[in-house]
Parts: sequence; C-alpha cells; structure tokens
Amino acid sequence: MNKASKLVLVTVLVLLLLAEAHVSSAATCSPAELSPCLGAIRSSSAPTKLCCSKIKQQKSCLCQYLKNPALKQYVNSPAAKKVARTCGVPYPRC
Repeated sequence: MNKASKLVLVTVLVLLLLAEAHVSSAATCSPAELSPCLGAIRSSSAPTKLCCSKIKQQKSCLCQYLKNPALKQYVNSPAAKKVARTCGVPYPRC
C-alpha cells in the first residue's frame, strides 16, 4: 500500500468516526428528558434545579424539537420560553 492510499484510508476512517460520534450525540435528544420542567411550564412556577439541568443538557436539541410539529406547540409556548430564560438557556433561533 503506497503512502497516498494510506492517507486516503486514514482520512476515511477519521470521517467515519466523526460521523458516528455525531450520530451518537444526536441520539441523546429525548423530549422525555424535559419532563422535570412540565410543572414549571404548566403552572408558571419557578423551574427546579433538575429542570434547569435537563434543559441545559438538551439545549442543542431545542431546534430539533421546534421543527417537530408534535412538540413545537409546547417548546414554543411563552411558558417554555420563560422556563428556558429563567434557567439561563437562550431560546434558539432556528
């Protein structure tokens, strides 16, 4: 195997590993993880520490949730925006 072939092989392997890592991180998006925030969203009460922790963990998923017709009405509600703001999570512009 010549030097150019080895370089191509290594590059392909690195790209495959990066793609797998991206898929793995995307797989962690789960709206159910935000269930500790339901009380704060429904009653306009202050979010719990657990809720804020979960919103911060799911921050990169919020655009995905906004694009989902089944979730958009909840994630885009004024109460959900208030909970995110209270937790220090900027509301995404998708």
